[in-house]
Amino acid sequence: MDLGLRDRVYLVTGGSRGLGFAAAQALVADGARVVLSAPHEATASSAAARLAQDAAAAGTGTAGTAPAGTAPAGTAAWVVADNADPAAPGQLIAMARDRFGRLDGALISVGGSPSGTVATTPDEAWRSAFESVFLGAVRLARVLAEDLGGGGDSGAASGSRTGTGASIVFVLASSVRVPLAELAISNGLFPGLAGVVKTLAGELGPAGIRVNGVLPVRIATDRVRELDALRGDPDEVRARLSERIPLRRYGEPEEFGRAAAFLLSPAASYITGAMIPVDGGAISSI
Repeated sequence: MDLGLRDRVYLVTGGSRGLGFAAAQALVADGARVVLSAPHEATASSAAARLAQDAAAAGTGTAGTAPAGTAPAGTAAWVVADNADPAAPGQLIAMARDRFGRLDGALISVGGSPSGTVATTPDEAWRSAFESVFLGAVRLARVLAEDLGGGGDSGAASGSRTGTGASIVFVLASSVRVPLAELAISNGLFPGLAGVVKTLAGELGPAGIRVNGVLPVRIATDRVRELDALRGDPDEVRARLSERIPLRRYGEPEEFGRAAAFLLSPAASYITGAMIPVDGGAISSI
């Protein structure tokens, strides 16, 4: 199936590892180009270089020299940025426009939140998480929508009619549907972001910009293994928790990446305002 991603350009925050990198890989594999953000230069540049190598091997990269902040095959660029930094959206958008000459959307991956109960989580932890997880994501979506042409009120855009409009996908969590034990901050912030997604879908739909959320559960990233290790032997924890998932296994990053790439692509042209679980059936709520 052709997702229609060739030569389209997407921002991917948290794109140097985990779910963000998996989504970037899926986008690049289908011919898209990406701008990654990460808090450290070494990880950002390494991830972009790996994407370029993958694209070159698959024959999906573009030729050309690479300025600073870009991968050698013209497939991926990178920016050292933190979602909590008010300057981050402008830096990411400028890189996409300067390097690739266009921008078609973003995967906004905000990362995980620290563990703890409401009673044991101090004010500073809530403030820090709000700045990075909540406000950083909302800010990027707002600035990006303005850049993509969603700031006006000119009625239905041609992108909405043809299915080629821009797309924004928020990586959220199952706490949108069901509160999670020992994750008070996640339970507080992610449902709010789901409300933002739904609101933005209504506000930006007339401009042809789609906005959706994905709800990953037990995707086998390094972070999930680290969290499992807090409960005991990570392999034993994985086996035990897999029994609670209808498919009886953890998801692979590639499976998440393909779902995210589909939602960002023109192939998902009539999907907006949705919360899409990528969970093997783990979320029991309707």
